[in-house]
Amino acid sequence: METKAFTVPLEKNPAITIKVIPGHFTTSNAHSNNYLDVSELMYNVKVARDVAVQLARPYLSSTLVDTIVCMERTEVIGAYIAQELLQYGVSVINSGAEIHLAKPLNNTNGNLIFQDNMIEWIKNRNIILLVASISSGRTVAAAVECIGYYGGRLSGISALFSTHHDKLNQEVHALFTSDDIPGYKLFNTAECELCKAGRKLDAIISSDGYTKIG
Repeated sequence: METKAFTVPLEKNPAITIKVIPGHFTTSNAHSNNYLDVSELMYNVKVARDVAVQLARPYLSSTLVDTIVCMERTEVIGAYIAQELLQYGVSVINSGAEIHLAKPLNNTNGNLIFQDNMIEWIKNRNIILLVASISSGRTVAAAVECIGYYGGRLSGISALFSTHHDKLNQEVHALFTSDDIPGYKLFNTAECELCKAGRKLDAIISSDGYTKIG
């Protein structure tokens, strides 16, 4: 599986690449013919800094930001995005302000919540939601609902990778999209072409990576 892996560079900055591993993968609610490894983008500090520069650009001159809500271990990138948004410059709208990072938790019922000490960074604040990957859109939809429940104002959604779907009513600023990945396909579990062809699952995908089956 890993021997067939290849990388796709970002057109705007070829030093930023996403690793693509072909196979038959499952998440909790979908199947895919590729696993997109974004760990290098999140955990390599130099690369994360370059990624943040790209993700901050849509907001620099036009979007007030008080808090960046970081999902799926994107805190390092979130901190660098905040640094970009706070730089001094006549065209930088958040120049000299303060930006907090916040991370929701899952309660015992599996619902997203913010701890009490973070609510002041959400209520009546301008929020950017940052996630690693958007496939079905369910995780992002839950996060958007959570932010709204606590009184936050969603100013933007950013992702390292995003598929195209109509479940979100707001534009996603994605570093890579499914259009960038040759042959990328995402299937509803019951309609998976690979399953219908009799191909066994290779691995289970989670927010931390993948686990091989068998």
